[in-house]
Amino acid sequence: MTALKSQMTIFVNGVAHGINQPLTIHDLLTELGLQSKRLAVEINGEIAFRDRLDSTLLREGDRVEIVHAIGGG
Repeated sequence: MTALKSQMTIFVNGVAHGINQPLTIHDLLTELGLQSKRLAVEINGEIAFRDRLDSTLLREGDRVEIVHAIGGG
């Protein structure tokens, strides 16, 4: 039996997105075509650590900030 998916709204860089749940941060990055990029991700003001992206589920109303990491020196 497969789990039923329902629609929820999250905000990515301030823009509302309707997504199916359950969805992890890794799944979101994949849907946005960003999975192989060097990124920093924050959920509701807290840094999302890379080793937990595939196990952290997004919830209704979450505010996700995604920024590209830029190297320099």
